[in-house]
Amino acid sequence: MGFHMRVLAVLAALSFGATSALAAEEPSGCDKFKWPIERERAALTAPDRATLASGSEQAALPSAAVKLALAASSDAKLPTPPERAPKDGSFAGFTRIKSAKAGLYTISLSTGAWIDVVQDGHVLKPVAFSGATDCDGIRKTVKYELSAQPFVLQISGAKENSVSIAILPGQ
Repeated sequence: MGFHMRVLAVLAALSFGATSALAAEEPSGCDKFKWPIERERAALTAPDRATLASGSEQAALPSAAVKLALAASSDAKLPTPPERAPKDGSFAGFTRIKSAKAGLYTISLSTGAWIDVVQDGHVLKPVAFSGATDCDGIRKTVKYELSAQPFVLQISGAKENSVSIAILPGQ
């Protein structure tokens, strides 16, 4: 085997290893979430989801999943800079929720995007996160501990101009 063939073989092996590592970071299939997602997935795929404009204000937590209209990230006017800078060409939006009972909630999205929950002027850190590709209707679900105060839900880095969102009490 010539020198060039050995180099190509090594590069091929390294490329395969990198591909495998990337695949391990992104689980595929509905059974790969860290907890059951049937309730969230059913809410996100329900046909009667109301559409909210970005920047709208809700008096209370929506009782069902909603579709949030998003704008180009540069035009979204998010109240707080996202924790993760959005990629060029992505979409963002937000809604204010005036009233929620304190407790653990899951916030689930139909598509890949970054979630920021801002309450009392602080970006909340998630309690837990789970996501998987190739699961129709749901891409990620994140658990947050909310206090009984208004909060802003910000979505950024989305590839599409809308996202379905379910905010459900934890189980």
